[in-house]
Amino acid sequence: MTRPTVPSPDGRVADQLRFLLEVDALKGVLRQSYVLDGSRRENSAEHSWHAALFALVLAEHAAEPVDPSRVIAMLVVHDLVEVDAGDTYVYDDAAQATRAARERVAANRVFGLLPADQGPRLRALWEEFEAGVTADARFANAMDRLAPILLNFVNDGRTWRQHGVTVGKVRARNANVGAAAPALGEVVASIVEDAMDRGWIREDEGEPCP
Repeated sequence: MTRPTVPSPDGRVADQLRFLLEVDALKGVLRQSYVLDGSRRENSAEHSWHAALFALVLAEHAAEPVDPSRVIAMLVVHDLVEVDAGDTYVYDDAAQATRAARERVAANRVFGLLPADQGPRLRALWEEFEAGVTADARFANAMDRLAPILLNFVNDGRTWRQHGVTVGKVRARNANVGAAAPALGEVVASIVEDAMDRGWIREDEGEPCP
């Protein structure tokens, strides 16, 4: 079925609207995390919104000065590439090995839909988030990890249990939260300890949990 073209007398507006409609597909990209009531898996658009709200509310806890508006902008665009590349589960090592290449191809197409002076600006935010070397990007990445770990915990470690995730992986993949916001890192550490006590996270093979 061919979609009707949105009428616009201005080519720039037409390109912008085409981009905005194209990324609506993010609402159909399912993640592993479940929504709060556990009734269904969340989609990537919901995750992006939630992570951006985390940044807005929790920016005061950043270890370094950050610009909340830039952090929020990064979090709004950071998953747009999943329209083409899909969501890559953070604990799936095989999929993670190909993620960067798949997402770069997706970025070329998705950001390329925008006008020539606008697409590169949004792509630069995506690149900054991926590199994770600025204070804003470090905090954005921390919020990207904090949102799902909280949802997973309140759902009785459902995703960890389903995938047999080990404590070493959970600690390693969420270490950036404590580095970017020590107070929030303490929350993550407490969550991990509690989840271990409840048997929701497996011990690493050959190395008992402390």
